[in-house]
Amino acid sequence: MSHAVADPAAVEYGHVEHAMVHFDDLDAMGILHNARYAVLLERALTTYWSARGVAFRNGRATAPDVFHAVREFTISYHAPITGTGPVGLHFWLDHLGSTSAVYAFRFHSLDGPTVYAEGRRAVVRLDPATLRPAPWTDAARTVASTLLRPA
Repeated sequence: MSHAVADPAAVEYGHVEHAMVHFDDLDAMGILHNARYAVLLERALTTYWSARGVAFRNGRATAPDVFHAVREFTISYHAPITGTGPVGLHFWLDHLGSTSAVYAFRFHSLDGPTVYAEGRRAVVRLDPATLRPAPWTDAARTVASTLLRPA
């Protein structure tokens, strides 16, 4: 059974971005380098949150929730991405805590049937002055709630 979708609006939960794989993302064998998956995910999340007002602009954070750190990143690879062009990236939140959030994600073909990789990414919101965990703002919680996977 495929969980992939070609149309970003067709997902039941979370969000789909079409991430672009460039030539310099490929390794010597012509497949997407394993480290580039994290970069593509970061770019997709940045696109999502920026469109909703949580970004860096003019050298400054537009919201305190921009200041967070990755606590964990895990990924399982199922099939190689073998060239350049767009790839589907479905992501959602499995958990939203007071200071942390756990994303799940899936890289998939645009036509649907191939899941290239899937994993999870946990982040912790930090206070920039103390570098200690800090609560998400109400504004971030409102945006994040649109990404939560139904129980």
